[in-house]
Amino acid sequence: MQSVTELAHAKVNLSLHVQGRRLDGYHELSSIVAFADIADVVTITASGENAMLISGPFAGEVPQGENNIIWKAYHWLAARMALPTVQVTLVKNLPVASGIGGGSADAAAMLRGLLRLLGRTLSEPEIVSLAIELGADVPVCFRGRDCCMEGMGDKISALTIELPPALVLVNSLQPCSTSAVFAKMGLRAGQKFDGGHNLWRNDMTEAALRVQPAIAHVLTALEQTKLKPCLMSGSGATCFGLALSFDEAEIEAKNLKSLHPKWWVKAARILT
Repeated sequence: MQSVTELAHAKVNLSLHVQGRRLDGYHELSSIVAFADIADVVTITASGENAMLISGPFAGEVPQGENNIIWKAYHWLAARMALPTVQVTLVKNLPVASGIGGGSADAAAMLRGLLRLLGRTLSEPEIVSLAIELGADVPVCFRGRDCCMEGMGDKISALTIELPPALVLVNSLQPCSTSAVFAKMGLRAGQKFDGGHNLWRNDMTEAALRVQPAIAHVLTALEQTKLKPCLMSGSGATCFGLALSFDEAEIEAKNLKSLHPKWWVKAARILT
């Protein structure tokens, strides 16, 4: 029975600048994006009917049935080419609603796996359209490599700066809704936003803190380490600190976990 496995790597917004809100309501962003070597695992097997089996530490928080973005990705692709029915096995290692693209990465992994099964590819316009039809992070997760992401996720270019080799990801396991954070920013359609001139910043942090105050405790804990800079990823609630080496990341992650045993704390290498 034909089967493929794809890794849905954690997406980390090392910087996230909000440039404004378009007249159509979408927000314009500019972000330096990297991927960590921790991931959900998506295995796709040709089967008699569509089905999904979910395991892993965050399996209980994954939406079931057609509400799962993995199946939305399946139906998006099925509208463009003939697909077999499949059984999907998802090992959910990444927290849900955590600002590291878990759902988007899962959807992208589903698309890559189905295309591998079929020996097909997507055109550049089709990849761009993923941002509107499945979510802003899906195109960048589909590519799965460090880049500069702009617009509403539909403009991706090569990164021109060198990234550090590792980081520590920290989440207090209190979810943070992306739509609620954008609502708290309160930008009107057509309104521009100026977050300043510092490259290493996340313009959504202030709004995210109002939605999920626990993020402040995570940032404070990170700022007391050797990791620099320490920022929030995406719309939260996961935060990170960059490390000069994976060894440093492991040491700081161990210290943070000992201080906050109930938090999700992971040292990770940045993929290149």
